Amino acid sequence: MAGAAARGPLPCLLLLPLPCLLLLLPPAASAEPELRFRPPAEAPVRLFTEPELARYDGHEEGQPIYLAVKGVVFDVTSGKEFYGKGAPYNALAGKDSTRGVAKMSLDPADLTHDTTGLTEEELKSLDDIFNNVYKAKYPIVGYTSRRILNEDGSPNLDFKPEDQPHFSIKDEF
Repeated sequence: MAGAAARGPLPCLLLLPLPCLLLLLPPAASAEPELRFRPPAEAPVRLFTEPELARYDGHEEGQPIYLAVKGVVFDVTSGKEFYGKGAPYNALAGKDSTRGVAKMSLDPADLTHDTTGLTEEELKSLDDIFNNVYKAKYPIVGYTSRRILNEDGSPNLDFKPEDQPHFSIKDEF
């Protein structure tokens, strides 16, 4: 009987090439647990009301600095020397400053979302700055409620997210 045990599966396994033996081993425990879902690489975008956006005006140390242009909210914290407290363009931070960007104005009357009465040249300037400065340099963190909602609070059916393929308006309500 002892001889029969010696002729069991173990001696046969020794005849297999090493790579085949490795396939028979149980998988090694990973140092990191396997995730069933992968978190997004970037923080999801969100909806900002005017008072919420105003909290990110660069005056509070350690807080991100946000500004909106055309209803798109950008994180301009990396440009703190331009948009932070006491910086030259701080007046644009914490609000939708579309008109001011179009007119290249820091006049408080121009620091609004309203584009009524802008010239063709100012509208072209707005689009150029929006695309070649803000969208090119700063991450989008959300949208103003005014861009997503109509005056009566109903969803704006013409809303199109800017470079946010995973953004869904229904996630905001």
